[in-house]
Amino acid sequence: MVRNNRKVRTGRVISNKMDKTVVVAIEWRQQHPVYKKSVRKISKLHAHDPENRCQIGDIVNLMETRPLSKTKRWRVTDIVNTDDIRVMSPEQVEVLEDDETKQNEEAQVEATNSAGKEPEESGQADASSDEEEPASTEEEENN
Repeated sequence: MVRNNRKVRTGRVISNKMDKTVVVAIEWRQQHPVYKKSVRKISKLHAHDPENRCQIGDIVNLMETRPLSKTKRWRVTDIVNTDDIRVMSPEQVEVLEDDETKQNEEAQVEATNSAGKEPEESGQADASSDEEEPASTEEEENN
């Protein structure tokens, strides 16, 4: 089978929720006809991924193929680069939040324990400073 005349594209996987199918964003630029500014355009292509290897964020090569479904006309030939940032499931996020909240609660408890002694002293200082402030405002009003 001759595959020399088939189109080849490179793009980033933006969705892999379907079985054996990924959505790949292909970015390209086109000059605006009136303003002559280079405008960024994004095409979303549905591609066949028979082994479900692609993850969101991966850079993949696509090759044109025969129609596989209503919208699939491309297939993934290889994964060029895998993205280090992965989408986490809600269960993983909850576990991370639990760990962070425990650490935050411990830090707040320590802060209140150590700060519990200081507010008494600073509370007395605040009371004396409150008495001084109204006197200064009365002097300003008289001037």
